[in-house]
Amino acid sequence: MELKEHENPSTTSTPSKQQHPLSWYGKWVSSIVLIIAMIFTANNVYPLNLIFHLMGIAGWLWVSIIWNDRALIVVNAVALAIFANGLVAYFLKVG
Repeated sequence: MELKEHENPSTTSTPSKQQHPLSWYGKWVSSIVLIIAMIFTANNVYPLNLIFHLMGIAGWLWVSIIWNDRALIVVNAVALAIFANGLVAYFLKVG
């Protein structure tokens, strides 16, 4: 494949804001939520870190379903189950 002079060889293959505006906002909001969750984890803010991870992963799962990206669906579905398991375990111990 030969590129024209104006073409960028490092463009992304993910849908653009114009193609899928909801998923574009969803991926960025979910990414920011996950960064906040990581900050909470690094500072041992428990279980708020699990709640934020759960929300961010759920957002990415939604985006991956819209994109029909099976690898992302599997990774995010498993991560969602892991964080949900952690939250259930926390609330069963507290209660």
